[in-house]
Amino acid sequence: MSRTTPVLRTALVAGAAAAALLLSGCVAGENQAEAASSGDSLEGQVLNIDFATYNPLSLIIKDQGWLEAEGLEVNWVQSAGSNKANEALRAGAIDVGSTAGSAALLARANGSPIKTIDIYSQPEWSAIVAGPESEIDEVSDLKGKTVAATKGTDPYFFLLQTLEAEGLSPDDITVENLQHADGWAALQNGAVDAWAGLDPIMAGAEEAGASLIYRNVGFNSYGFLNATESFLEEQPALAQLVVDAYEHARAWAAEHPDETAAILADVAGLDESIASKVILERSNLDVDPAPGDAQVALLGKIGPVFVELGDVVSQKQVDDALATLIDDGLVAQADPSRFAK
Repeated sequence: MSRTTPVLRTALVAGAAAAALLLSGCVAGENQAEAASSGDSLEGQVLNIDFATYNPLSLIIKDQGWLEAEGLEVNWVQSAGSNKANEALRAGAIDVGSTAGSAALLARANGSPIKTIDIYSQPEWSAIVAGPESEIDEVSDLKGKTVAATKGTDPYFFLLQTLEAEGLSPDDITVENLQHADGWAALQNGAVDAWAGLDPIMAGAEEAGASLIYRNVGFNSYGFLNATESFLEEQPALAQLVVDAYEHARAWAAEHPDETAAILADVAGLDESIASKVILERSNLDVDPAPGDAQVALLGKIGPVFVELGDVVSQKQVDDALATLIDDGLVAQADPSRFAK
């Protein structure tokens, strides 16, 4: 199965989508700014929001209690992976959720009414992992083997891009659809031959002797903070507060890297040395928070894979999703100083 031709075609798609994104983002931003400046009190309002070990900023916000200090009733829901965050967003169980960019595009292309309102990181959070005693040393060794991956998440799409780059196809392997932690457990007990890993679990696997047989930071899509369209339309001031908290958390993480690692270690049950590796070596939190051209260009390369594998019915659905997914208006109006008390 060859994906070369459709991937090349996406350069034109990405350019057209970017122009549409800029226009839609500006209009949305104006509407949100007007609503947010109305002076409505947030006291007593309910916010359903996720936290995830792959999103360190969410852990900081939860740990520091900034949203609760504003008088909100906050229901924190843990996302075990992008697929779980997307499920919760689609079901209305959360208003705001953390996913990889690829997973956000997939969800939007399949009709989930979400918008990306902030970029929380530019991570190297995925790689192909072999067990401590494995004879698998390179991607070509995966032919005929079983690989654990969580479908609908960045490690899954990392796996697909890796296969293409190394001259293999999805038909050359068997994908065992397991949640991230279960994938590592399956690799440990020999139920699978390799694992499309995700940090911070992957960093812990390295400490346990696993090896990363293929790394490529360019195959990792960004960390997307997404919100339901209904939440953005009905509670724009609350949505702005969330983005303000994220931008304050970004500055806090830069000033407190050791404490950020300690928070991650506590939530994820990791040694602090492993958590420090994730935060300091494989999580660029100091990324431009405004979703835009960089993300569109990357997702433009990933989108056709959805269609070829049958995850999305048509390329038009991907193109339409790419042109409507991003909303940079809240980041443009962000005021992190409101939490500097």
